[in-house]
Amino acid sequence: MDDLSKIINHVTLSAEVFYSGNLCGIQTIGSSDGGHLHILESGKLTIITNEGHKVCLDTPSVIFIPDGSEHRVIASESDQANLICAVVKFNSANSHSLIKSLPQFIYYEISGKNDIGNTAAWLFREAFDKKTGRQAMIDKLADIFLLQVLRDVVENGVVLQGVLSAMTHPRLSSVIEAIHKEPERPWTVESLAEIAALSRSKFAALFKETVGQPPNNYITDLRVAMAKDLLQKGKSINLIANEVGYEHGSALARVFRKTLGLSPTEWVNSQRSKS
Repeated sequence: MDDLSKIINHVTLSAEVFYSGNLCGIQTIGSSDGGHLHILESGKLTIITNEGHKVCLDTPSVIFIPDGSEHRVIASESDQANLICAVVKFNSANSHSLIKSLPQFIYYEISGKNDIGNTAAWLFREAFDKKTGRQAMIDKLADIFLLQVLRDVVENGVVLQGVLSAMTHPRLSSVIEAIHKEPERPWTVESLAEIAALSRSKFAALFKETVGQPPNNYITDLRVAMAKDLLQKGKSINLIANEVGYEHGSALARVFRKTLGLSPTEWVNSQRSKS
């Protein structure tokens, strides 16, 4: 299995297009619920992020901000900026580790001579032709576009740290795969080091250096993320605890509160209040 396939097996990407058309003025965009994808078809556009990134676009281009940090999208009436904007959701356990693996700001000029450019052109046609099934089609095309961007990031080696880097690391890829395959297993640093064929100390140091956190923290975050998904499906806390590696619901509740500052019930209620 190739590296990108391993990543996709653990991640479901979804893009929901919330704007397509001619932009005029200054729009401030930011969301804790997902990243943002902007695809410029024509015209001029300026994007400025709170982290200090600034790019002025006057050719077909794509900007991807994985963590959804606040940014401003600026265009005047004379700029004639035609673009598509989408919220990107990483529907995966431990999605924050994936997001941390990606560059904060990804920018491409689009060429019709490559796959990314071809998909972008198709996206624009669907967005602006307003045919039957338009919304479903552009959402699916945005998903494909996003995977192409992710492929490019992986193939060009720009992922320096995080779970994406670990998934392509010769020593750690089998470790990440094992954890995700059996998150409920009582993993120890020793048992994981054995999979990596490294000593305990060398494995622990390599894992933290590559992923950005110790193995036990990574596993805890993964289990909490999985528990969130199961809670939203209406499963009981005791059943979820068994599925993600805890003996009973109270043990999972303690981990939940320590990690999120909320009990499972409080977290569920907070999600309902957002919808």
